[in-house]
Amino acid sequence: MPADRKPIKGIVYAALFGALTAAGAFIIIPVPPVPITAQTFFLNVAASLLGGPLGATSQFIYVMLGVVGVPVFAGGKAGLGVLFGPTGGYLIGFIVAAFVIGILAKMKKDTGVFWYIFSMLIGMVIIDAFGTIQLSLVAALSLKKAFGVGVLPFLPGDITKIVLAAIVSSKLKGRIKI
Repeated sequence: MPADRKPIKGIVYAALFGALTAAGAFIIIPVPPVPITAQTFFLNVAASLLGGPLGATSQFIYVMLGVVGVPVFAGGKAGLGVLFGPTGGYLIGFIVAAFVIGILAKMKKDTGVFWYIFSMLIGMVIIDAFGTIQLSLVAALSLKKAFGVGVLPFLPGDITKIVLAAIVSSKLKGRIKI
């Protein structure tokens, strides 16, 4: 492939994964006490397969879709206000986490399911840290209370999505050539 096509192909993959992340807001598994959505599943797969810069680009595209008014955030929300609201830190965390997951995933030549799980767990910590801090500040909650309402109820779903994303990523590894 000519060198000038590589950047275009990468951006196309990033846009595709940004759209998949957006679609993930509408894929809901209704389990108590907190329903599971698929955004972070697609974030993890994007970062693992595309690497840090393109993985982060995919999540930037997702966030920008919501900021400009496309209702792609959880619950069909959209707009700049969401980014500055109680859950905006999680969205910013998506971009940072995708970059870190992608860098970690590409660090090892022979990446397997367990390395992907490790990388994605680090990403989850990043998302939860950004989200907890902003939730605490915007909602005037202690960090402990913000963690309790913004992270703990979601942990079982997050762990499940990480394991599934690691399996999918390991199966698709090498099939996406950028």
